Amino acid sequence: MSIVGVDVGGTFTDLFFCDEASGAFRIAKVPSNRGDEASGFLDGLRVFGAVSGLDAIVHGTTVGTNALLERGGARVGLITTAGFRDVLEMRRRDRRHTWGLWGDFVPVVDRDMRLEVGERTLADGSIRQAVDLGEVRAAARSLLELGAQAVAVVFINAYANPANERAAVAAVREIWPNSHLACSSQILPEIREFERTSTTVLNAYLQPVVGDYIERLDAALVSDGFAGRFHIVQSNGGVMSTAMARAMPVRTALSGPAAGVIAAAAIAHAAGFADVITGDLGGTSFDVSLVVGGETSRATQAVIDFGLVIRTPMIEIATIGAGGGSIASVDAGALLQVGPESAGSRPGPACYGQGGMRPTLTDANVLLGRINAERPIGGKLSRLDVDASRAAIAAHVAEPLGIDVMAAAEAIIRVANAKMAGAIRLVSIERGHDPQRFAFVPFGGGGALHAGALLREVGLKAALVPRYPGVTSALGCVIADIRHDQVQTVNLALDGLDAEALRVILAGEAQAALAVVQAAGLVVQRIDTEFVFDMHYLGQTHAVSVPVELPADGTGLSEVVVRAAFEMAYQSSFSRLLPGVPARIVTLRTACIGRRPHFDLLAMAPGAGLSVEAAVRPSRRVWFDGAWHEAAIYARLELPAGAVIAGPAILEQPDATTVVDPGLSARVDGLGNLIIERQA
Repeated sequence: MSIVGVDVGGTFTDLFFCDEASGAFRIAKVPSNRGDEASGFLDGLRVFGAVSGLDAIVHGTTVGTNALLERGGARVGLITTAGFRDVLEMRRRDRRHTWGLWGDFVPVVDRDMRLEVGERTLADGSIRQAVDLGEVRAAARSLLELGAQAVAVVFINAYANPANERAAVAAVREIWPNSHLACSSQILPEIREFERTSTTVLNAYLQPVVGDYIERLDAALVSDGFAGRFHIVQSNGGVMSTAMARAMPVRTALSGPAAGVIAAAAIAHAAGFADVITGDLGGTSFDVSLVVGGETSRATQAVIDFGLVIRTPMIEIATIGAGGGSIASVDAGALLQVGPESAGSRPGPACYGQGGMRPTLTDANVLLGRINAERPIGGKLSRLDVDASRAAIAAHVAEPLGIDVMAAAEAIIRVANAKMAGAIRLVSIERGHDPQRFAFVPFGGGGALHAGALLREVGLKAALVPRYPGVTSALGCVIADIRHDQVQTVNLALDGLDAEALRVILAGEAQAALAVVQAAGLVVQRIDTEFVFDMHYLGQTHAVSVPVELPADGTGLSEVVVRAAFEMAYQSSFSRLLPGVPARIVTLRTACIGRRPHFDLLAMAPGAGLSVEAAVRPSRRVWFDGAWHEAAIYARLELPAGAVIAGPAILEQPDATTVVDPGLSARVDGLGNLIIERQA
């Protein structure tokens, strides 16, 4: 089967083609077309031949994330229980600025678009007041008159009994003109009304945006003769059908970065590194994630922007505004800032020659000689304008600070590196991990430019640069498993647990998740089911995640099994137990995973007959630590396995550039990865 992974970024669209039968692969990097992503998408696919010849396409998208960050979603209405219209504004009583009672927050749903109806379901699932369907229909009509494009229905305690909410949804569907309708008992049947309301509302907010985007891609693919399967990467690192993505677009948040983490973890495992920190440096952001013991770090919720909380299983990723397009400026206090504002792909960095006048991180790398101005990656431009970079840095950084232009360019690099190092420390040191145990896996178009500096600044063990760092996220799309997660609040006391009743719930959840995975239509080697209980001691607010190993039908479940798993998880998290305090199972999390055939990374290994001598290119001057150095230049993909390159050196390839700083060395391993370490 031929399959293509496609990761659409703000500047480039990255593609990885794989023939699963032969193991053959190809890569491509083409310019993105912001506002008309479908054209760049198809341009990339055509690099591999006729689109009609492809069997499957898996797409990592940032459309949903960008819509949230830019507040570019649909006009949404909310129908909720009387007395609960302001849950979105009250949030968790948090505030944008820690110090001082100031700051603002505007929910994605205006207050006049949040309408209340009479109904009441109690926390035990009993219905005190049946929903007034006449009120529901009137509310839906009012929202349509106010211009709502999508609607969310969220009733208090609907997780315990969805009857009122589902009746209301059926009433809304009678008059709602489109399919953009979300209800909390389907999106997140879990306790905590703010998180449930926020996630459901944001799902409705994204449905028209993500749905229209997927439909445009579908139509363009069909018109090009594509008759295969088209899938989307989820934020949990798994793959879902386009139908599921349209229904639950909130699960596409951080889709692209998640695919990159999946690929980076697989590459590191194959190279013999179990503990790594991944860093995806693109045009706008730097995305960092932790992999411990070969397992990606997972979270149950994320804050995309202040007050925009999504509670859905996802790979845990920390994001900062530091990318190749991040703009450098001097603030009112004469301090140099890099990001979070980005030049994007249009107009882009000054060196792109597309009208950009402000200096970026890419401009600094170009001026310092680290990026080859005559051979820019991706084929978007024939050359980069070094003089434009120099002029922008001089005007906006060097002159305001009263320093030399080369010192200003190096200062931009150092400030950006400091921000990136801070993100790495956030996911390692601040969580109790010693960074000296971890290797850094940089990818994206710019990750390998900064790998050596981050290795030294954070004190990391080594850096592992993938064979094709610029298309790592696209590779992740190809190798990602099919995955569907479900959640259900159960609120059961552990003492005297009715194991049979809970087993029936587990089996039902597993069967529902299995049906979604089987409907995806991709070839899998096997299907695994995983159960996790969120548990705590009575009186506690927060829960610990308790994995419980059981077959898909839940057989073998007992109070003894659950208690042992809970005490092990609690002891691991807090180094103590609370004897005599009753424990409780709050929520059940079920994951059904269809394991995809693994792409053999040996296919990317350097071929026979390569030599270091043949890979040498003319040297050039590169600025390091306040002075020019004559750096060796190599065509990276022509280096043989076992080659060792001492810094200062630059290794160039079509999708990325790797910098080996003075005092560091790089060796090519058997898979073609670069291992950057301190020189002995």
